[in-house]
Amino acid sequence: MKKIIVINKPSHSVLDVPGVEVISPRHYLTDESYSRLKNVRVFNLSNDYAYQTRGYYVSLLAEARGHKVVPSVKNILDMKERALVKSVSDDLDDLVQKSLKRIRSKEFTLSIYFGQNVSNQYAKLARELHKLFQAPFLRARFVHNGKKWEIYSIRTIPLKEVPAHHLPYLQSFAAEYFGRKRYDNARPGKYLYDLAILTNPDEVSPPSNKKALGAFADAAEKLGCYVEFITKDDYDRIGEFDALFIRETTAVNHHTYRIARRAQSEGLAVLDSPDSILKCANKVYLAELLRGARIPTPQTLVLSSDNPKDADSLGFPCVLKLPDSSFSQGVVKVNDKDEFRCKVREMLKVSDLIIAQEYVPTEYDWRVGVLNNQVLFVCRYYMAAGHWQIYNWNSKKKSDVEGNFDILEPSEAPSAVIETALKATRLIGNGLYGVDIKEIGGKPYIIEINDNPNIDGGVEDRLLKDELYRKIILFLLEQTNIGK
Repeated sequence: MKKIIVINKPSHSVLDVPGVEVISPRHYLTDESYSRLKNVRVFNLSNDYAYQTRGYYVSLLAEARGHKVVPSVKNILDMKERALVKSVSDDLDDLVQKSLKRIRSKEFTLSIYFGQNVSNQYAKLARELHKLFQAPFLRARFVHNGKKWEIYSIRTIPLKEVPAHHLPYLQSFAAEYFGRKRYDNARPGKYLYDLAILTNPDEVSPPSNKKALGAFADAAEKLGCYVEFITKDDYDRIGEFDALFIRETTAVNHHTYRIARRAQSEGLAVLDSPDSILKCANKVYLAELLRGARIPTPQTLVLSSDNPKDADSLGFPCVLKLPDSSFSQGVVKVNDKDEFRCKVREMLKVSDLIIAQEYVPTEYDWRVGVLNNQVLFVCRYYMAAGHWQIYNWNSKKKSDVEGNFDILEPSEAPSAVIETALKATRLIGNGLYGVDIKEIGGKPYIIEINDNPNIDGGVEDRLLKDELYRKIILFLLEQTNIGK
């Protein structure tokens, strides 16, 4: 991979890195030979990234040319979003407090060069901020509010503003940064794509078991992919890949959403897309979406501390759900008013809004797997032994945690179930979804739409086998710039 540093006044540059070409913003923007280059990584060290400046256009045109660029336009804009900076401050709160506990002033500024600081005591904090805001030079400003430290702002540092006594460190950091093998991992000749599969090795109930993950990897390699399984710790490496496939349970206020969002901003094909995560992960959103589209659901109410009595119309028992619940966790059945009041109080401490839903007992739930608005598989998931859900996480017997299942050809499932599932997923997008449906008196009712559905070896692949994995990976690859 060819590496290019774009910097104002290259002839005056203090950076001397073997194997890296150093050019000016004007040169990169106007010399047509750069627009024709492929497999390029651009390090934009322009003095200014403000909107419509040359520095801004370097990152913008690099993305248009299919070059990997640091920082991306999305990174540049993110640093201006106060809400995002506040979110980062919250995520790194423990690290910030630990790193700055000896500072006695009310403000502190941390300079970050290629992910490092000149003082080792701030090394981890510098590294984590660099992962989140991928710019070569960063300046983080912290303020103490009387109780604790908070990140007030994140800004880029023009090279001309780097203090003279920091320059020797800068040269050392640059040599280490550009010397990392990860920037030189040219794709082996037989591979067309670099695919990252995000997993969590410690997850108790992941969306794919080991057998399925192996099958996904095999399918991807046959389609020309170099495959690497990554975790949340690889956040800063996302830009190295062409596509990201998420096989970890997703949520909005979670690293899976941030990684999906980062991947999308870096130009990767992403499954699940951040938009799908945002729409599917919150049951309050889904309830409103389905109601607006007049798609049948069990009677559903959105509750807050202002209207808990509205649920009286549902009768008892009824079901309470946290908005971001998944795999039957965060979902409870309450049998009377006392139990209802107790559970509602507990849940409203976690979320300002919760879902109350009519209890509809059935022998099984339908699950319709949908990819790109086409049905992949249809399953019947039976309730766990002696339980009202398909998962019973409190079961003392491991064999009774999940119920049995049947997998059917789509043509064998009721046409109304299929039609309802497809109508529902069209409201979300064209990705990979699992639609849970209860059938009552021959009429289908949507329970939820999952953006990250189970694909387990020996279950959902029972009929299509390897073809199931091939279809999903092929769809993802067709979304890449290479596939286009």
